[in-house]
Amino acid sequence: MSDTRRWYDNDPILSEAMELLRLQPGEKQSSAADFIINLQNEVAADVIESVYQMVLKYKENGKRWYDHDPVMLKAIELLRVAPPKTQRLAALKLLIAIEKNDMDFSEDE
Repeated sequence: MSDTRRWYDNDPILSEAMELLRLQPGEKQSSAADFIINLQNEVAADVIESVYQMVLKYKENGKRWYDHDPVMLKAIELLRVAPPKTQRLAALKLLIAIEKNDMDFSEDE
């Protein structure tokens, strides 16, 4: 059994990306949220419906750092239900963007 408290702590890269994302200013978080929301193509439609139910449940009421921003909450929930490979690729892209201080997530890189 795992000792981790949060779903993303199982992958050290994902955990680091989430922590650094939490520390970013609002406009950078918004850019990252938009990028993460684009992961919807990787997630089945029935799973997306459960994400929307989760958003309604926690919107502005949760204790997590991302619960008070509906766009960020949706983005993080989509990331949570994405396949592990997609989570890891998104985390790597977030880490690179944060390190470069460039939240442009275009595919041209």
